[in-house]
Amino acid sequence: MKISVSQENLNTIFGILAILFWGTTIAFSRSLTEQLGPLTAASWIYLLSGIWSCIYLISKPGGIKKTSQLPILYLIGCGTLFIFYMVCLYLAVGLAFSREQVIEVSIINYLWPGLTLVFSLPILKKKAKITLIPGIIMAFAGFYLATVNSGMFSWEVFKGNFQVNYFPYLLAFMAAISWGLYSILVRRWAGHTEGGAVPLFLLGTGLVLIAIRFMFPEESYWTPRVVVELLYMSVFPTFLAYTFWDRAMRKGNIILVASLSYFTPLLSIIISSLYLQVVIKPSLWIACGLVIAGAVICKFSIMDKTEKI
Repeated sequence: MKISVSQENLNTIFGILAILFWGTTIAFSRSLTEQLGPLTAASWIYLLSGIWSCIYLISKPGGIKKTSQLPILYLIGCGTLFIFYMVCLYLAVGLAFSREQVIEVSIINYLWPGLTLVFSLPILKKKAKITLIPGIIMAFAGFYLATVNSGMFSWEVFKGNFQVNYFPYLLAFMAAISWGLYSILVRRWAGHTEGGAVPLFLLGTGLVLIAIRFMFPEESYWTPRVVVELLYMSVFPTFLAYTFWDRAMRKGNIILVASLSYFTPLLSIIISSLYLQVVIKPSLWIACGLVIAGAVICKFSIMDKTEKI
């Protein structure tokens, strides 16, 4: 089924909104993870978002019917990748023994925008110019520069942490690969369908994380602020963002959105700085310029013809 230009533009906008919502994640989740613990916070976020989204799915006319008619490869394959990504990421965060290692794990996780572009070549039969390589390197270098200059990352600390506890890094790398694959395979397996199974993916993730939470007990401190932040995280960066991303990957301009996704970590740093009232250093704007340049190069390095799936 061919996607109309207006539909593609609308779903592309949804993808950009998902990136903006994800940009607020660090600022709000930092407080949650410190008070509830990373696994407890994640399990509640995904369980609640799964409940909200399933209620929305049931309330939509024909919502359950459309979901039941989705391709089995999408339901099982993409559902497994979705849950696997979340479990790997939050286990990596939960097993990290320091805040520094949490930041290092997040840096490895943010390899997924580049992997998404790379996976689009063999899976969606896209063609790329040689400039794709420097584009990916430049965009990631911008994020790396922003992280280093914000004082959140040090190579010396990274090497020491890796020697002591390398398993979280392996989990984060596996997470990056699985999200890159998920983002491309939803287009491959369900680009021609109506509806989506994100509500089921979110609910499944919440249930799996709750089971893991019982394996790794954490101390939690509940306050009114925690409840408000939990509600925000379950609705905007989770329920809406993942639903919008799924639509953008299936029916939007996948190369444009994947290129713009390089802004996700940079937005996180900027929003966190504003939310936590931390002064933004001039080097951050240099990093921003690198990300913009890299994203533009990536966008124009891949032939973005609408494929028939």
